[in-house]
Amino acid sequence: MSGPRVDPRTLLTPAMRGVLDRMARARQAPMQTLTPQQARAAYELGAGMLEIPAPALARVQDLHVPARDGHPIPARLLAPSTAQLPVLLYFHGGGFTIGSIASHDVLCRQLSYLAQCAVLSIDYRLAPEHKFPVAARDAWDATAWLAANAAALGLDGTRMAVGGDSAGGTLAAVCAVLARDAGLALALQLLFYPGCAAHQDTPSHTTFAHGFVLEEAQITWFFNQYIRSAADRDDWRFAPLNAPDVDGVAPAWFGLAECDPLVDEGVLYADKLRAAGVAVELEIYRGVTHEFIKMGRAIGTARQAHADAAAALEKAFNR
Repeated sequence: MSGPRVDPRTLLTPAMRGVLDRMARARQAPMQTLTPQQARAAYELGAGMLEIPAPALARVQDLHVPARDGHPIPARLLAPSTAQLPVLLYFHGGGFTIGSIASHDVLCRQLSYLAQCAVLSIDYRLAPEHKFPVAARDAWDATAWLAANAAALGLDGTRMAVGGDSAGGTLAAVCAVLARDAGLALALQLLFYPGCAAHQDTPSHTTFAHGFVLEEAQITWFFNQYIRSAADRDDWRFAPLNAPDVDGVAPAWFGLAECDPLVDEGVLYADKLRAAGVAVELEIYRGVTHEFIKMGRAIGTARQAHADAAAALEKAFNR
């Protein structure tokens, strides 16, 4: 016989609980009740509210990366110096529907500053205007392009990593598999609470379904924008847990949030990689929710996660 159900809110740190209380008092319309265009505008408006001050960097360059169909993918190159630095290719989160270079600019600057590496942030195409698998294709096209053009950008293409948060973490994991298939050696895949599973059926999806920033109804709304049919969910480019094999993919660093619907599938993917002999470092940040890494002004744990991720990058780049 099971014991009494524990209120998952008791797991939250006081700082995280304070953020959630302020969000509740703001009474903003749930994202799943908005159009994608309204959701993007709302997210961009709030994206920097809890961020740390943006570090100043020596190099900030906006450019375009050609996709396979000729579409120019906007990108931003950030670097703390003009030296030939290793580079992290970063994919922003947002359920494949919202988010941008701008919404994740502070996070990318912070990673660049702390790890003393270059970061190339990618504005892959969003749903519903661009359905699955366009985001995955854009992500891989950017990866292959960077590998071929790093030297021309003054970067060290022999030391290259991929990374992202949430849906961007999914894209980074996909690119790590595709890089393995293409014979492209990556130093690291840096995964902040990535989406990894085909279906929302792990226990954490139930436990943290409501009131923890990322809600189940919102996840369903995101995915309904992105997928063309239910069959897309089972494609490994949507759900890396479905990859036929992950032998020989790049080492992985996971930064997961304890109070997040996606935490269980992140652990499951880390286990899949480990079982294939991939070097994995897994951090589960206690008492925080999805999106916490963009709340560094209010959540000290976010600043710790930034430092941990930067240390993983420095180690992977042999700095």
